[in-house]
Amino acid sequence: MARVCQLTGKVPVGGNKVSHSNIKTKRRFLPNLQTKRFFLAEEDKWVTLKLSTEGIRTINKNGLYRVVKELRAKGVKI
Repeated sequence: MARVCQLTGKVPVGGNKVSHSNIKTKRRFLPNLQTKRFFLAEEDKWVTLKLSTEGIRTINKNGLYRVVKELRAKGVKI
């Protein structure tokens, strides 16, 4: 699956599109994913991550190195 946040694990979910006349048709709600490059100063290299906007905020709050360390512990190749 391509539309998955590498940090939070957010994926598309299904639901209904409801028209004005209350007719329901299936649709997908996609996560707000951004491809973002970060400079990892501890390893002196750039890393590219596909993140939701919530994931970007998490990196801003906790720091990139800590987040990358947690991802590598889970087995994500970065």
